[in-house]
Amino acid sequence: MVTVGPEILERFPRFSLYNSPYTAHDEGCAIDLYPHEGDWRPAGDGRETAAPSPVSGEVVATRTVSAPPKPYAVERDHLVVVDTGDHLARILHVEPAVEPGDEVAVGDSLGEMVRSGFFAPWVDNHVHLGFRSPDANPFRASGSLPVEVDTGVELAGVPWDGRGTVVSASDTYAVLDAPDHPAPGECFAGIATDGGRAGDGGDGIFDGGLPHYDGGGVLGGTRRDGHDETVSLAGRRVGTAAGRTIAWDDLTVLANGTPITGLSFFFAREALGAKLVCPDVAFEVGEEVEISVTR
Repeated sequence: MVTVGPEILERFPRFSLYNSPYTAHDEGCAIDLYPHEGDWRPAGDGRETAAPSPVSGEVVATRTVSAPPKPYAVERDHLVVVDTGDHLARILHVEPAVEPGDEVAVGDSLGEMVRSGFFAPWVDNHVHLGFRSPDANPFRASGSLPVEVDTGVELAGVPWDGRGTVVSASDTYAVLDAPDHPAPGECFAGIATDGGRAGDGGDGIFDGGLPHYDGGGVLGGTRRDGHDETVSLAGRRVGTAAGRTIAWDDLTVLANGTPITGLSFFFAREALGAKLVCPDVAFEVGEEVEISVTR
């Protein structure tokens, strides 16, 4: 287990451990860090695409790989490996401006983020961070250590009844004004599970893509490792958590009665609001939406 603390997370407005379909994120073994709020921007504006290093250490390797062909993405993605002393840090989705032998500090620019073909069209540009033991193969997709958020990082679970008004819309997703962030800039907030987990009174917080990715996560609250616990959203059961990892039920998310791809859960420092993944359904800014879940 590798713990990430305030010195890393305070530089990023949003993060997620489970909001990905890829093996590297299984069981929360990587964290995606979003350096900028709002929609992704095409390359060319350094302010919007700059990738601050989440770790300090020596760059020991870089690698460029072919990415799945997507009309909205670049042809190649990149890996930067940094020896932090305790671990090898694997950083993806950044075209490196560094090379082996360079020393980097937390916050130094590693290069520019790329819009990768590994991203679904509703995914904003981000920096992927995973960790390996010093003697591990840094190039394999699998094999990273589980990532834990340090207890010094305040996580606030925010109840949500499934309703809200669209404040931002694109071709692939829409963002609602609810739930509100309880303390913008002071803590990371996410959408809470109903009533904590298994009636323990703790507010677990959803992470991941419901149900468009195979599984998700629940952070915060009181975990009872070794016990399966049902988790619910807006009054409906949505899955079963084993420890902090959720297996989603076989269900469909509806927005105003129309099926959509799903809901995207994450942790945000400045603004929250539910994110609807809806590449096949259009929503207008100002439209009122009610989310429901059906089996």
